[in-house]
Amino acid sequence: MMVKNRYDTISEMFISVTNRYANKVAYGYKDGNDWKTLTFAEARSQVEKMTGGLKSLGIKAGDHVGIVANNSHLWAMSDYATICARAAVVTIYPMLTTKQVKWIAQHAECRFVFAGDREQTEKVLSFLHEAQKIEKVIVLDNSVFDDENVITLNELLEMGTQYNAEHPDEFEKDAMSIHKEDVLTLIYTSGTTGEPKGVMLTHGNLVSNIVASLNVITADEKDTFLSFLPLSHSFERMAGHFLATSVGAAIYYAESINTVADNMQEVHPTLMTAVPRFYEKVYGKVIDSIAAGSAVKQKIFWWAINNGRKTVHKKLAGKAIGPLLGSKLKLAHKLVFHKLHERIGGNLRFFVSGGAPLSKEVGEFFSAAGITILEGYGLSETSPVISVNPLEKPKIGTVGPPIPGVEVRIAEDGEILTRGPHVMKGYFKNDDATAEVLDKDGWFYTGDIGLLDEDGYLVIIDRKKNLIVTSGGKNVAPQPMENTLVTSKWIEQILVLGDKQKFVSALIVPSFPNLEAWAEEQRLQFENREELIKLPEVKQLYDRVIEESMEGFAQFEKIKKYILLPHEFTIESGELTPSLKIRRNIVVQRYRDIIEKLYSEVDEQ
Repeated sequence: MMVKNRYDTISEMFISVTNRYANKVAYGYKDGNDWKTLTFAEARSQVEKMTGGLKSLGIKAGDHVGIVANNSHLWAMSDYATICARAAVVTIYPMLTTKQVKWIAQHAECRFVFAGDREQTEKVLSFLHEAQKIEKVIVLDNSVFDDENVITLNELLEMGTQYNAEHPDEFEKDAMSIHKEDVLTLIYTSGTTGEPKGVMLTHGNLVSNIVASLNVITADEKDTFLSFLPLSHSFERMAGHFLATSVGAAIYYAESINTVADNMQEVHPTLMTAVPRFYEKVYGKVIDSIAAGSAVKQKIFWWAINNGRKTVHKKLAGKAIGPLLGSKLKLAHKLVFHKLHERIGGNLRFFVSGGAPLSKEVGEFFSAAGITILEGYGLSETSPVISVNPLEKPKIGTVGPPIPGVEVRIAEDGEILTRGPHVMKGYFKNDDATAEVLDKDGWFYTGDIGLLDEDGYLVIIDRKKNLIVTSGGKNVAPQPMENTLVTSKWIEQILVLGDKQKFVSALIVPSFPNLEAWAEEQRLQFENREELIKLPEVKQLYDRVIEESMEGFAQFEKIKKYILLPHEFTIESGELTPSLKIRRNIVVQRYRDIIEKLYSEVDEQ
């Protein structure tokens, strides 16, 4: 059944849903050791007061309001309050440095900023004297500051209560007066190169993406979402926030990234969005725990996975499972899979994966265990979803067919182009950058290389700018190799190199907890990580890991040399984007000397 568009704007959606599901749980959050909830009616009341408070501060239609805070029901309500005041939300990752927050807040011309806590407020206060546009900082956790430019959320709510008493019908009238062409949000791309760009998305962009996505994946008021990806990220904002609320689902907020495993068992979510690193970590922990078990336990586990894989392949081929395989699968579930299902809360219908490509090995593992991961694809500039695997026929190794209303074509050089109601209005104050990616016919150039398979499913090969051309003229896509190697228990992060060089190499950050435990078992002597990675026994280990992982790749693609690094790439060091992608240019520049040395040593030999 086609899902029809019942509203034109996000503000209209919020009013409709909070009326329809008034007494149902909208948000859940942890307070100490207890989970507390807010109904849609309670959330609506709070949003109305917050909107009234912003109006009493003088907010005008089209103003920009920043949110720099960790995920919570307060983030969600700050979003709706700003939107219903006819302003646009500027999302700012809370893990960004003060310098990065300052750049975005100033470039976006934020007039007000919601800050999550004392730490985030102090970031904003440190540059407030330079940021002439920012008039007030609103502290969501009610931390008190002796500063006339700062007010607490409680103070904003009091101002809003008074304002709404004097203007009783204004909230709904203003919220319903918004047009679908109006800018809803500015999302600054974390960009692996250059300064971030402010993606302008309209109400119509997001509404079209919600409705089209709901025609491919099913969600309704009976669902419970567990949210832990940053709401600053377009993927979580659309799928885990706007889409979830649009169907009347409950959204519970994980306490932090570190508590997700515990929170899943407390909340029992039916739907979750996550990035590949999450699935890789779960996969790694399961494999480690099996490897530490008895030979019998290992044999049973891999027998179960093998039968799970056979079942998946038969289903995808449209063949009957048959009574023998069916009975084996029941036994596999009883002996092995039910434990994994319990670990993720016991009620999960499916995961959605986005933000980066999911390793085929990891996807097949979860699928074999009866846990569905629907991989999708998109960018901030496309609201974000371009394609997603359908629930009834997911294809591992693809990102699914384009969602309804979205056009996709492949350019002559392999670049993925897309057109439709999901494509952004443009980059804020950056017409040149907009013209580089949007042509006169409305086609958006994604910068990704891909293909459409025989079933019309999209397959992503790599970022266009990441493609390696060796000095021998061979084209190498680093992403498939990186995805394969990062599933190893010995590798935490990897960057494949080799452009204009004779062979492919890599920078590897070992998984130090696993490596250090192994080294101690081997009774190797080392004082620190720098010493550990230089040991010949460690080199032998990684030689073996890489050789085994490279099976299936062409000879010219295989990693011939590598460098082990003693420290992880981090957001703080500038080597990772807030969405945990490696900033290739920065890392290559930082380690340029040792990379050059690696290639020059081979030339000398």
